[in-house]
Amino acid sequence: MKINLKRLIICLALPVGVGALAALLSMEGMRGFDAIKKPPLTPPGWLFPVVWTALYLMMGLASYLVLESRKPKEHIDAAMTVYGCQLLVNFFWPILFFRFGLYLFSFFWLVALWVLIIATTAIFRKLQKTAGLLMIPYLLWVTFAGYLNMGVYILNR
Repeated sequence: MKINLKRLIICLALPVGVGALAALLSMEGMRGFDAIKKPPLTPPGWLFPVVWTALYLMMGLASYLVLESRKPKEHIDAAMTVYGCQLLVNFFWPILFFRFGLYLFSFFWLVALWVLIIATTAIFRKLQKTAGLLMIPYLLWVTFAGYLNMGVYILNR
């Protein structure tokens, strides 16, 4: 398989850029996060950007593999539409949670994201098995984030 370097860079940069912009727009609220009560198993703060960067890179690589899969264009377009929707929903979660402190609403927003990630993972897997597998850590992390989100809501209402 020949690597389309320009496409690969775009595919990697897009989710990383979306995550970075969401973090930038949420920065003010993130500063106050240390002061609120958090549930057991909450990782240290430095771990979140490390994990999210890795997840965004895996997501980007998965999208690249789908785009390069040589499957019918309409299937690839449908997969990328669902992928784009989940990325858009992903973008707004930290803003809702950190910047606006809407913990309960953010939990339900995260459930919607979770459903979109499942859909993206399933569609990606049909088109390119490795692409689907690359989405699984993201799905698991968002599942864990749901636990943390609900824990924060319960402990701080």
